[in-house]
Amino acid sequence: MSAPFPIRPRLLLGPGPSPVHDRILQAMARPTVGHLDPQFLQVMDDVNARLRQVFSTAHPLTFPVSGTGSAGQEAALANLLEPGDTAIIGINGVFGGRLAEMARRMGAEVVAVEETWGHIIDPTKLVQAHRDHPHARLVAVVHAETSTGVRQPLDELGSYLAGTETLYVVDAVTSLGGIPVEVDAHHIDVCYSGTQKCLGVPPGLSPMTFSPRALERVRSRKHPCQSWYLDASLLADYVGESSERKYHHTAPINMMYALHEGLVMIEEEGLEARYARHAEVGARLQGELEARGFTLFAEEGHRLPELTSAALPGGVAEAPLRKALLERYDIEVGGGLGPAKGRIWRIGLMGAGATHDGVDRLLAAVDDLLD
Repeated sequence: MSAPFPIRPRLLLGPGPSPVHDRILQAMARPTVGHLDPQFLQVMDDVNARLRQVFSTAHPLTFPVSGTGSAGQEAALANLLEPGDTAIIGINGVFGGRLAEMARRMGAEVVAVEETWGHIIDPTKLVQAHRDHPHARLVAVVHAETSTGVRQPLDELGSYLAGTETLYVVDAVTSLGGIPVEVDAHHIDVCYSGTQKCLGVPPGLSPMTFSPRALERVRSRKHPCQSWYLDASLLADYVGESSERKYHHTAPINMMYALHEGLVMIEEEGLEARYARHAEVGARLQGELEARGFTLFAEEGHRLPELTSAALPGGVAEAPLRKALLERYDIEVGGGLGPAKGRIWRIGLMGAGATHDGVDRLLAAVDDLLD
């Protein structure tokens, strides 16, 4: 009996999800066991250890939240913010704006440091915002802004905040596994990501890491975390490596298998080699697009290799060509969001999709459509 809704395979070159390697799909078919089964706990422990390597951190509390990258985003703020706290948020795209909206819903006073879409936020502006609000509970920025393709520098702000009581929160949803995310070197207290981008795993988990001082802040809150499900103090008793784990929730067992296999593949390739692969194909795509008359949206010198944003040549409407690309060539790219809606394509070369073959296939289709 055939499936009622057959799914045609696509070449996923949008802002996520990214292509999933057969090894990872096969890993998902391993036997489902209980969420407290010793076999599964062994997998979880190994996943957490491997995530520390990818995050470049020694933080003991490093684990995948059961939910997509947006769950990690909400977990980061829900654990740290209490009503009345001040949160300094860098906004230069959709996901910085989402951080601000989440913080407001949690009762925080948001100090927004905004920049034109397509540009980085000057770190000195964030530092000055903190000097104006030295008792802020946190400063949050988006490392890889998926809506614009901008790569935000992290080092200057991290060095400054390391000498304060304010926590440093970084959104690495589109950067982890594609460009370096140096959590310890940049003094990041809470960092979160998503499996469906450069890690090359289906959507469903949000890797994140808490520094010891961030976890201490969670445990010393005056009011309980607004979210029971995302409460890091409770999750720590389940995902930690203690032999006396406490039940918290039913983890997505087979998704954990998928993430484990994806992390094994990263180790086999090597992090530096993986970063080099993303950089190489991203630079090639951007050069080829400019040669065809596309205009790159993100400012030069701060462009992500794994997510390219570009306006089509000659004022060509982007949506009809994007639709034709999907329907005629089975290639998915993304459109613009917010102020960039209708103006740009967002092309992802992430994980298993960061290949020259993928670039070749996309460019051949684009050349045909623009001919």
